Formats: sequence, C-alpha cells, structure tokens
Amino acid sequence: MTEDNLSAVLYAVDDLRLEQVPIPKPGPKQVQVRVHTVGICGSDVHYWTHGAIGPFVVKEPMIVGHETSGVVSEVGSEVKHLKVGDRIAMEPGLPCKLCEHCKTGRYNLCPEMRFFATPPVHGTLSRYVVHDADFCFKLPDNLSFEDGALIEPLSVAIHSCRRGNVQMGHRVLVLGAGPIGVLNLLTAKAVGAGKVTTRSGGVIVLVGLGADRVEIPIIESATREVDIRGIFRYVNCYPTAIELLSSGKLDLSGLTRAHYKLEETLEAFKRTQKADVIKVFIHC
Repeated sequence: MTEDNLSAVLYAVDDLRLEQVPIPKPGPKQVQVRVHTVGICGSDVHYWTHGAIGPFVVKEPMIVGHETSGVVSEVGSEVKHLKVGDRIAMEPGLPCKLCEHCKTGRYNLCPEMRFFATPPVHGTLSRYVVHDADFCFKLPDNLSFEDGALIEPLSVAIHSCRRGNVQMGHRVLVLGAGPIGVLNLLTAKAVGAGKVTTRSGGVIVLVGLGADRVEIPIIESATREVDIRGIFRYVNCYPTAIELLSSGKLDLSGLTRAHYKLEETLEAFKRTQKADVIKVFIHC
C-alpha cells in the first residue's frame, strides 16, 4: 500500500492546509476506506471562514469533510457484511449505541455522538480513513461515487420530510435554495408532495438555521395548530436515500456541479463562495 495519505487539515480561520497524515488501521469492527469523492458541505466552509459553528469550535488542527464515498481497502476481523473492493457511502456519525436515544432508534441525538469534521473529530477529506462498518453502506452498481457522496445531504432532506410527515398530495414550501433546500424540494416531490406554504394544521420544519434568537407569532401558531419541529442531521436514512436514487424515484442529475482534485482543495473551497453551482466535489 502507498504511504500517501494527503489530507485537508483546517488549522484556523482561512488556514486550510494539505498535509500527509498516517494511514489509519481498522479496528475489529471497522473498515479502512480508500476515499474517492467528498462533497463540500456548508459546515466545512463555515468552519473555514468562521472557525466555529455554535458550540463546536476548531481549537486544534482538524481534517474537514464528511459527505463521503469510497472503496473498502481493508476490513476488521469481526466485519462480515463488507469486503475489500466494495463501493460504499459512509454515514459520518458514530453514536455510543448504549444510551436511551440510541436504543430507541434516535441515535442522531446521542450525547456521545462523534461526527466527522465536527470539532474535535477529524473528517474524511483524505486518501484513507477508517470508520465503523455498521455505518458504511454498499452502493448499487448503478450509483456513482458522486451519488454516494450525495447520500449524506440527501439524508438530511429525507429526515426533514419524515419530521414534517410529508405525504402524497401535501403542499410544501421550501425557503432557501442551497444544496439542502434543493434536495428537500426534490425529496418532497419524490414522496408525493404537490405544489411546492404553512396552512392551519400544518408543520414547520427547521432545517438550516440562521440567527440564535428569532421572534415567532406563538399565539397564531397555537390557535392555528401549526407544529414547529427541529431536525438534527438524520437517523436511519441512508438505506432510504440509496433506494430512492438507485430505483430512479429521485433524479439528482440536474444538480449543477464542479469537480476538483484533492490537491486543489483550497480552490474548491473558494469555488463554493461563488455560489454558481449547487455542489462542489473533491476527488481524492
């Protein structure tokens, strides 16, 4: 195996460097992955430009990236469902699996969650990474590595539609036309929503957040029985996302894209600020 493990490491605001880091070895329940494609998320850019998102502050060098696909290059001794050569999408969180939230199926709320590229946890914008095999999902032959990287933001959209109980014939208003907003729109249509506003008895789902404090017409919300629900990342969405794409029920081919090599990471991050494409990918 090559000793090349070039990685994109964020040191501080506007200080993103390409460095060699040791190639990690998988533990018994892990797989080593030769990373192929990583999508740049808005959170990656925010850490680069601001150094923090809420309570998560970059205090020491951190590898960025978490929207990831690749090929299994080594498997741990206890891994049975994956083998070397499998093409996979990586769900970037690792919950404790023991707390109340994990045991009741809402592991996204696990207080011990370790999530790629969320300080102090390293991300995946490297040649090689390791991850828990339970959170690595095989890609069908008809899905590309870019599709695999898009499974992560698509899972956010699926979770928000589930939290909003979007069903056949529902009308949906999506505010914000960035990558997550567009994917929410496409997912809502895929599950049967019609005209893509909040009516009485409807639901508002908070996906992307801006100001820490906002005023809401709470009396009107109560008298019209408008539910306000938050979402945090996603839970149990990767299999659904893969099925939606592989079956053709959801077509993401119309998303405008830009492509860069790992060596061009800084240029790729700068490209996101132009906002001339929906998604920027880095191929490792």
